[in-house]
Amino acid sequence: MRLVLLGPPGAGKGTLASFLNKELGIPHVSTGDILREEMKNNTSLGQEVKQYVESGGLVPDEVVIKLIENKFSSDCAIDKGYMLDGFPRTEVQAKDLDALLNDLQKPVDQVIYLDASLPVVIKRLTGRRICRNCGAIFHMKNNPPKEEGICNECGGEVYQRPDDNEETIQTRMDVYLDNTKPVIEYYEDQGKLKKVDADRDSQEVQESLMKIFNGDR
Repeated sequence: MRLVLLGPPGAGKGTLASFLNKELGIPHVSTGDILREEMKNNTSLGQEVKQYVESGGLVPDEVVIKLIENKFSSDCAIDKGYMLDGFPRTEVQAKDLDALLNDLQKPVDQVIYLDASLPVVIKRLTGRRICRNCGAIFHMKNNPPKEEGICNECGGEVYQRPDDNEETIQTRMDVYLDNTKPVIEYYEDQGKLKKVDADRDSQEVQESLMKIFNGDR
């Protein structure tokens, strides 16, 4: 199964990807992870990415596409399927991605859009905490660390991202929806888009998706 995961920050893409990886064995391919891996390995592309990141600029589409091409060409686990998360974010990116994946004979089967409303996203993200050391994610209401400020996994410092505040979240949501609407329409026109109500808890979302995959609706 070849999937693209779409949804605003806080929609639950990471939680869903972990579930699908466990239940169906589909590899989760996060473009953010690819970028960090290339920088960590100090590859030529990683060095180029680092320059953009350190200068505060966006990594150009053609560089991200090249990173995805390298990952999908070299990782044999992806031959069994994938869940691509973090790309595409615009219609141009979606078209470029389609061209690449068709060339690789690994075209997208379905696009899952996690449709979450602003009040729910704000509630989730303002409660989110992240380990500064290992990146483990917690939530102060739903999944707090056992010891306040301390990561359960590695003992690192758990902190709140500076952009996880209501005003910034609303701006991020507005930008995301403006950019993503054409992407949604693009995949709808292909008959590949499956929209899921992501305001519900993760268990309900997972059950809805399994029904979709099993052909129940």
